[in-house]
Amino acid sequence: MSGATKGVVVEFDFTAMNGADILFDVAKAHLHALDGIELDQTSEFRYLAGRTCEEGLAAFFKTVKTKKTPQKAARDILDAFAGAVSSALPKAMTQGVRNFIKTLADRGVKVVILTHAVPEDAAVALAPILGGNVSMFQDSSTCYGFPRWDSWRRACQANGVARLSAVAVTGSGYGVRSAMLAGMSSMAVVKERTAYQDFTGADEVVKDLSVASARRVIARLFR
Repeated sequence: MSGATKGVVVEFDFTAMNGADILFDVAKAHLHALDGIELDQTSEFRYLAGRTCEEGLAAFFKTVKTKKTPQKAARDILDAFAGAVSSALPKAMTQGVRNFIKTLADRGVKVVILTHAVPEDAAVALAPILGGNVSMFQDSSTCYGFPRWDSWRRACQANGVARLSAVAVTGSGYGVRSAMLAGMSSMAVVKERTAYQDFTGADEVVKDLSVASARRVIARLFR
């Protein structure tokens, strides 16, 4: 793999920003407006985490005995999440995040930003860092708070990154497992809302994106 293009796919929504908090708030507000359904963190963990949004809502709706359809609710929540992420992107461009990406790109590592944000909005918000070794890929996964294994693979393929020479940077234990299924190494960025999850299998575990965490990725890619 010495001649392969080394890369990093960053699950931006859940590592550079608190996407898990944003998703919970969006889901909670939508379900309350939909049928007075109250979502708390325990219910989120029990029914939604680790599943597709539709599967999780189907299980949850049975317990709260609503006649609302999980299919439409899932679509609406994911659409609202994409909009919320789009709005939050500019504030996510902190110096630490910029330094993380710049350190990797300067080392010749291809950086792919995986996001649920509306592409047009994301292109504007991410314009200062896009170009050269940094590109963007929309995550169309319908999973609740993590990419499917094929999202990692498609992001690599679309951007000329050798999957076996790439690191997935994810914000959940479920993302770690999906990266493993995709055949990729992973770095987990643990946030307060996801700290309860099982991050077993992650090659690196960090608290944020920074120069220090970028150097840990580089050490893994070029060892």
